[in-house]
Amino acid sequence: MELASYLAGERWSDHPACTHPLLAALARLVNDNTGDASRAKLVHLVPSIIGLASDDLRVDAHIALRCATTALPVAAAERQLALAVSVLAAEEMLARLDGAPSGRLSERSRLAMEEVPHAAEQARRFSRAARITQKGFRRYAAPNAVQLAVVGIVQACIQNPDALLRGLLEETISDCEALIRGQDTEITATPAPAHA
Repeated sequence: MELASYLAGERWSDHPACTHPLLAALARLVNDNTGDASRAKLVHLVPSIIGLASDDLRVDAHIALRCATTALPVAAAERQLALAVSVLAAEEMLARLDGAPSGRLSERSRLAMEEVPHAAEQARRFSRAARITQKGFRRYAAPNAVQLAVVGIVQACIQNPDALLRGLLEETISDCEALIRGQDTEITATPAPAHA
């Protein structure tokens, strides 16, 4: 993120104004939780995050959703409930922002939730009783989803968590490009790797 600030002509900072704050947080977390050999592979992503800034809450919701749905199928059981709640909270926020009926799930969310049926059912029960505000979602729920997802992937029993983290960051950048730059690219699901 410091390199992004430099390339964008901003003062040296790991919180550059040229990048959406939640995307920048994900980039920092991926960088900090990736091994040295894999960290070098992240450098080529820096130019792609410059200019990806927006105050549209849909961006926060899509980032949280991408993170939670990526981590949910591979995370340890003790993290699955929180990640499943994150999926439902992001979907609910998107439904509200789009004026769509509550309770809808994107295909990516449906597939991730099917991987963890017990956690999904608990999350549905919990989510029925909770109603998050837009401010609460931006300030707490979305950042927590990102943090939980990265920790869940780092601690998962999978062969190459660094590759999954890098893939998560790449897909999230693509999602943000589609949302912020108005590309005609559809935000799609990438299947999670098979359990190791």
